[in-house]
Amino acid sequence: MFSLDAIQSALQEAGLDGWLLYDFRGLNPLSRRVLKLADNQMGSRRWFYWIPAQGKPHKLVHRIEDDALDHLPGSKTIYLRWQELEAGIKTMIGGQGRVAMEYSPRNGNPYIARVDAGTVELVTSFGPEVVSSGDLIQLFEATWDDDQEAMHLAACQVTDAAFTVAWKTIAAAIRNDGGIEEMAVSDAIMQHFADHHCVTYHPPIIGRGPNGGLPHYETGTGTNTRIQEGDLVLVDLWCKLDKPRSTYSDHTRMGFVGLEVPQKYADIFNIVAAARDAGIDYVQQAYAAGRPVQGWEVDDATRAVIEQAGYGEQFRHRTGHNIGQEVHGNGAHMDNLETREERFVLPRTCFSIEPGIYLPEFGVRSEINVWIDGNRKVHVTGGNRQTSIVPILLEY
Repeated sequence: MFSLDAIQSALQEAGLDGWLLYDFRGLNPLSRRVLKLADNQMGSRRWFYWIPAQGKPHKLVHRIEDDALDHLPGSKTIYLRWQELEAGIKTMIGGQGRVAMEYSPRNGNPYIARVDAGTVELVTSFGPEVVSSGDLIQLFEATWDDDQEAMHLAACQVTDAAFTVAWKTIAAAIRNDGGIEEMAVSDAIMQHFADHHCVTYHPPIIGRGPNGGLPHYETGTGTNTRIQEGDLVLVDLWCKLDKPRSTYSDHTRMGFVGLEVPQKYADIFNIVAAARDAGIDYVQQAYAAGRPVQGWEVDDATRAVIEQAGYGEQFRHRTGHNIGQEVHGNGAHMDNLETREERFVLPRTCFSIEPGIYLPEFGVRSEINVWIDGNRKVHVTGGNRQTSIVPILLEY
């Protein structure tokens, strides 16, 4: 539910004069979610919604879509000509000081940077300083309600079971045919998702041997994609319930096609698992102590374990990402590599911790999801965290 009081309280606490929300043809899905616009309510003309830190909001809408924001409180100006649009913006925010928009300085956080440079130039031409709405987005888009938490936990049951589907599919094929294509394993998982009324924006990653050494490998595109006995296999999968506002579950686990996992694989996995657990522990200890924690800190705590083991250069991505209605959500990421994430890790948000070591001959990643509930308790969701590589032919 849209809450004007909550937004204005957040603006006052942040020392902002207001929040200018804007969209054109769905380019800013963050503003649409904050304002509770339906997914099928697209429109083809620009609109602005000004929420001052105090006082009544104001809408600026085009004449042929003048009802676009009628579900929201506040007065309304209708424009037709571009000159009227610019005059309307000036009237709303002229003379203001600090105005939040979906903007990121130097595009440091592209998940937040949804307003084009020209619109920012137009707004600043009327006097205000445009600042990032990143923390506001966390509060009013990236935090989950009880229904979204329940949908995430339901999706976790599906993803947890999907690994059993993967291992059983591989084991049966090895025994019957001597091998199986990566894509066939992906297809089995996708069928499992469909059978449990789940959807995903992209099929899972199934990477055997060297293919698993590519963090965003496209399943089935490697030079050798047939999984055979003796192969190490990385399975990275994600899905959400096929329901409005549902939230993702996103996990990665490792399996070995054999009876006993070779020590060279186990040694690398143990380093990755220790790094993963260091990240989890850092968040849990910070919350237990009542200490605010920023995303970059979690990345540092996790990455330090891999760097100390001598594999820092082989950990080629951030530690984790926010999880929401998209698998890569819009809250704080666990990142001090690709960006410096200075947003706080908030209650009622979910994120991944997924360190990896990627070598030319194989890759290892272990990914879990962390959910911080409304009582500030830190949970690892999606089944037990993996403590060793699965010997597929022994267990399945």
